[in-house]
Amino acid sequence: MNRTRQRILIVDDERDIVQVLEFALKQAGFETVTAGDAGQALARVREAQPDLVILDLMLPDMPGTEVCRQLKSSPRTAGVPVIMLTARGDEVDRVVGFELGADDYITKPFSVREVVLRVKAILRRNAPGEPSGPRETLGPLRLDTEAHRAFVDGVEVELTALEFKLLTTFLSRVGRVQTREQLLHDVWEMTGDLQTRTVDTHVKRLREKLGSGRDLIETVRGIGYRMSEPEE
Repeated sequence: MNRTRQRILIVDDERDIVQVLEFALKQAGFETVTAGDAGQALARVREAQPDLVILDLMLPDMPGTEVCRQLKSSPRTAGVPVIMLTARGDEVDRVVGFELGADDYITKPFSVREVVLRVKAILRRNAPGEPSGPRETLGPLRLDTEAHRAFVDGVEVELTALEFKLLTTFLSRVGRVQTREQLLHDVWEMTGDLQTRTVDTHVKRLREKLGSGRDLIETVRGIGYRMSEPEE
């Protein structure tokens, strides 16, 4: 099937939210498909083969986490990115969603512009032929992995080996939320909830060294961190 535009499935039972997202995504050049409940969502996935799913966690017929589980457990749809839409207090559901394989989450009420930026970042990361290594540049940041050097606004910053590995990990997953546990495993090669404060301490130090690039590392409350695209 040949398509010139990437297709986004929007799953939400609040029609006004669906309409706002549809308009913004179409303006950004995407094709959209919508569903008002979980049953419709799973049917649309089979029919429309979307490139990404924006999934509300509070659906009338089935929790969004169960829709996510079904998508991620099927070989046919496991590779389709999922962005969860959550209410501000749904931290438990967000954690469950990430454990099931969701790629990102956005809290209601949200900035439509932020949704579009997140969609673009995730699709760019998953694009065929896209390099799997870290981004070499992001905003004021520049990374030279071969020389093991990092620069902010053209000036080299002195990073420890762990800080450099942490920055490299963030730049390999721009736009994607990283849980503290995941960072602990991937950067420190450790596991254990009691050690996650180690991650917070190192992220704080890394931010301090990144100067004008510090705000690119966002804190995702109750989950972990995300390296974000700079504001356009």
